[in-house]
Amino acid sequence: MTNDGTPSRGTSFGSSSLRGMSSLRGGLVDHRMARRATINEVHRGRLGREEVCDAHPELMRAARSVGKRTETPCPICSEDNLVLVTYVFGPKLPSHGRLAADNKELAQFHRRAEEYTAYVVEACCTCRWHYLVRALPIGGQRGRRQVG
Repeated sequence: MTNDGTPSRGTSFGSSSLRGMSSLRGGLVDHRMARRATINEVHRGRLGREEVCDAHPELMRAARSVGKRTETPCPICSEDNLVLVTYVFGPKLPSHGRLAADNKELAQFHRRAEEYTAYVVEACCTCRWHYLVRALPIGGQRGRRQVG
């Protein structure tokens, strides 16, 4: 910081700029409030159904074939229950990520030394509503030390 209160050149505002936090890792990002706001805008008529029910065909295929069915009805059409689809992004994965078929596969990613991010998307197979529900860090596990 300079004397006039402006940031000095080279000042970083990332998590690594915090003293003692150079290895700080992002945490869970939950999008429920933004989701609720979007749903409210649809119900108020400010957003058209065609603007929010436009899921990509690949997401719909994944939802039908490997998605985890929930007991939650679709907030837009109420005709079908939502399905959760999880994609993992990180090192040594394709740029489009990897579809995690089940919890066993997610657990395998979590045990790896590399750090990944899992994105959980909810989708309705009837009206094609979709929304990013949360993003969470997985992996980054260090090898256990042998004591002895």
